[in-house]
Amino acid sequence: MKLKAVTGAVALTALTVITAACGAGGGTPDADQVSPSAGTTAAPEEGLQSFYSQKLDWKGCNGAFECATLEVPLDYSDPTGRTIDVAVIKDPASKDKIGSLAINPGGPGGSGIDYALYNNQSFSREVRDSYDIVGFDPRGVGQSTPVDCLDDDALDAYVAVDPDPDNLAEVKAYVDTGVEMANGCASQRRGISDHVSTVEAARDMDVLRAALGEDQLDYFGASYGTQLGSTYAELYPDRVGRFVLDGAIAPGLSVVDANLAQAKGFEVALRSYVENCVDEGDCFLGDTVDEGVERVQKLLADIDAEPLPAGDRELTAGNALYGLITPLYVESYWPYLTEALQAAMKGDGAPLMSLSDNYAGRDPKGGYINNTMEANWAINCLDDSSGLSPTEVREQVPAFEKAAPTFGAALAWMLNGCSAEKFEATEPEPEIDAEGSNPIVVIGTTRDPATPYEWAKDLAKALDNGVLVSRDGDGHTGYMQGNRCVDNAINDYLVDGKVPDDGLEC
Repeated sequence: MKLKAVTGAVALTALTVITAACGAGGGTPDADQVSPSAGTTAAPEEGLQSFYSQKLDWKGCNGAFECATLEVPLDYSDPTGRTIDVAVIKDPASKDKIGSLAINPGGPGGSGIDYALYNNQSFSREVRDSYDIVGFDPRGVGQSTPVDCLDDDALDAYVAVDPDPDNLAEVKAYVDTGVEMANGCASQRRGISDHVSTVEAARDMDVLRAALGEDQLDYFGASYGTQLGSTYAELYPDRVGRFVLDGAIAPGLSVVDANLAQAKGFEVALRSYVENCVDEGDCFLGDTVDEGVERVQKLLADIDAEPLPAGDRELTAGNALYGLITPLYVESYWPYLTEALQAAMKGDGAPLMSLSDNYAGRDPKGGYINNTMEANWAINCLDDSSGLSPTEVREQVPAFEKAAPTFGAALAWMLNGCSAEKFEATEPEPEIDAEGSNPIVVIGTTRDPATPYEWAKDLAKALDNGVLVSRDGDGHTGYMQGNRCVDNAINDYLVDGKVPDDGLEC
């Protein structure tokens, strides 16, 4: 499993109340149904016309929302074969509608359904007034035809395993969790795990565009959603409308480079958190940033040696790692981290465990409210299965630890995550430049822990018409994070079509 796989959007929405699902009840169907034009629904390839000409059957759900199901081929190279479902939800525009804005929160494995249900937290009033906000669970995720690789107990073990194994027994336990995930995905009936690549999900997005009646797709993608969006733009550059890619993943990254950059990013985020604590005075972690970071490292080492009680469970080193990184995604969540660290230092692991459960999508009763962790693994590993052996990981550890003393070893061992991958993508990921597209706005945050700022610069440079907007700040992603300059630029672009100045610094 790669940390890039779970985004701040997932962590953020999970810390609110995400229990709603697309189902019957409340609301009324959209009275102003779009009749897509012949040009809109023209299939790009032979055999796909029946998918491109479908109309979404919207039904009221979750109060004022409307839900529908999109049918797509399991395998785009065999469009007459098995079909799968993509769950779709929309929040209709509050005022004069200018179009549909498709959204994705990242992951991979994040639910676009949940993202849409809480879109009032993620999008401005101006945007929500002007667009139908359309969320969808990508293939393999959530309410769409899902991957389902592990039972709840096995998922608990997958999250809890020691992320920095020190001996042969711990290494075996670590490797075994990846093997069990791979075997579980491979044993799933009817082959969905073979067909959850980013390229296939991007092709689904174009079918969705046609079903929405849009000549071009307007889109907002966060974190991994930027990879999904840039892939769509490469496949269908002439169908790119107003595109925003926030918290960007750079194209063409090797797994080693990606994990090393993320290790550095989380290290920077931790130091920013501790610096804030020190600056406020009487910091419980120490009088300097170095003292505070060393205190956190000692706590992690102590938990590794002896797990902490957490209610009727034990907080392991794996749980503690996820509990630590989750609130680093969003600066306003730093108080949750303070509470959890203070409790852990007193011997109570429950608050850190709660943050770990939040990351993994585990509910208080011991089940999982979504399949984020499984979809995360399946999509990432299908896109890039270049996992390293334990011997190869050990060779990487010193460089990772030097770059990121707190997180380096764990991120190095995550390089082993896809080594047991049993699938091969039907279509490889393309090189990204989206030549001929409309302007694509890329947002980067200078101290983003999950998608380092350099990645945003790299993506904007790679895109033929990339426009870079920079936020000087902490946390993952830049839009609706308290920076008025960023928010105004994106609102003006989405609502009025005013493209920001390339290189805008906020």
